[in-house]
This record gives sequence, structure tokens and C-alpha cells, in this order.
Amino acid sequence: MIAVGLALLSALAYGLSDFVGGVFSKRASPWSVALVGQLAGAAVVLGLAALTDGTPTGTALGWAVVAGVGNGLGTAFLYRGLSSGRMGVVAPLSGVGAVLVPVAVGLVTGERPPTLVWVGILAALPGIWLVAREPATGDVTGAASGGSGAVDGVLAGLGFGALFATLAQVPDSAGFLPLALNQLVAAVVVVVVASLLRAPWLPREPAAAAGVLTGVLGALATGAFLVASQQGFLTVTAVLASLYPAVTVVLAATVLREHIHRAQAAGLVLCGVAVALVAAG
Repeated sequence: MIAVGLALLSALAYGLSDFVGGVFSKRASPWSVALVGQLAGAAVVLGLAALTDGTPTGTALGWAVVAGVGNGLGTAFLYRGLSSGRMGVVAPLSGVGAVLVPVAVGLVTGERPPTLVWVGILAALPGIWLVAREPATGDVTGAASGGSGAVDGVLAGLGFGALFATLAQVPDSAGFLPLALNQLVAAVVVVVVASLLRAPWLPREPAAAAGVLTGVLGALATGAFLVASQQGFLTVTAVLASLYPAVTVVLAATVLREHIHRAQAAGLVLCGVAVALVAAG
């Protein structure tokens, strides 16, 4: 239950971070918001690492570097997508890849959750898909529409899936220093990707300062997932943490008045059922 609670806290913090990042990425370069966020998150985690015990090995730090690459790619493409498309589409799409990759890794490494938990996982997969699904009619046509940011959402999901799968390999004896390294590597990746795309990444606009809030929330989310994955199954914690798009969609609907169509509403219900089943299992 501790792992379940921490994974849900991770989903809540990720959802809040994505919402704030999406709003301010429309007022400043999304790359600058992402960079400020990663650096702010790294500073917070470095402070936490200095106050706690931990002995990271070379292997643990290596996993943190790989996780940082996934984190940076996920964050970069998520923010670019959020800045150009509907928040209720981009963030949920990122959740699809974020759950599929770690679940596959968990199965390959021999994890076998209880039956009731498996039912919850199976409910979460279509739930996330339905939340991500585009309406049949409207002015947005899914991946065919450049404004929807669908491609960026998929790429972000693959990056976050790699983050979850590799960060879970860091043992609890390593402490929080690997998490700080993960954030710093992610910041470097954001700069590299932005430079390759010739996109502005220096935080020049005042709105880029909002990245501090997204970074603190993101660090909280990633830290909660790290501890959760150390306490429970990766297949379970990754699925619960990947429900963060539901938080973003609800916030987009209540604050920005974005429309939630019937398929998304059904997906939100399935996500709630998945949480209940996993917790009961």
C-alpha cells in the first residue's frame, strides 16, 4: 500500500507539473520552461541527497544517466506538444508509451502481480487509451493535425516509459543522488534536442520562471516513483504513475474549459476503477 500511495502521489504531481508547464509553454519557449524545470528539480533533489544517507554505485549512476536521457526527451517533446496542441490530447498520449514500456520490462524481468492487480492493470490500459482518444468530429484530427501535438505526445510517452523502466533499477541503498543526476542529464538532453531543432532554449521570457514550479513538482513526482518502484512491482507502480494524464485532463477541463468527450470520460472512469482494483489487490 505504501508503493501504491507513492505511485498515486507521483501521478498527481506529474499531472500538476504538466498542466503548469503546458500553460506557461504557450507564453515562453517550451524548451526554456523545460530547462528551468529540470535544473530546479536537480537543485531540490541535490539538497535532499545532502540531508539523507545513500551510497550510489557506478551501476546505479549508469541507470540514472539512461533514465535522464528518457526524462529529457520525454519532457522536451511533451512541452513542445503542449505549447502547440490541446492539453487534453498531448498529455494523455504521452501516458500510453509511459505505461507500455515499463510493464513490458517488468514482465520480462519476472514480475507476477496478483490476479486482482492484473485486472486493474488491464483496466488502466484502455482507460489511458480512451483518455487519449480524439473525438470523431471536430476541428482536430489527431496525428494528422500538426496543431494537436500528437506526434510529440507519442515521443514523450516513449521517453517517460524509458525513464520509469530504468529508474526502477536504482536500489534504495543508492539514496537520492542518482535522481539528481537524472535531472541534470535531462537538462542537457533538453538543450541538445532544442539546439538540433534550432529552437530557442535560453530562458529569456519572464514566463519561463514558471519552470521552477514544474521542476519542483516533477522532482517530487519522480522521487515518489523511485521510492515506490523500490517498494513494489514495477508493473504496478509504473501503471499508477502513468495515470497522470487524467489529472492533466481534469485540470484542463476545469481551469481552461477544454471539452471532455464521452470516450475521455469513460477512460477517466476506467482509470478510477484501475486504482481501486490495484489498491484492493
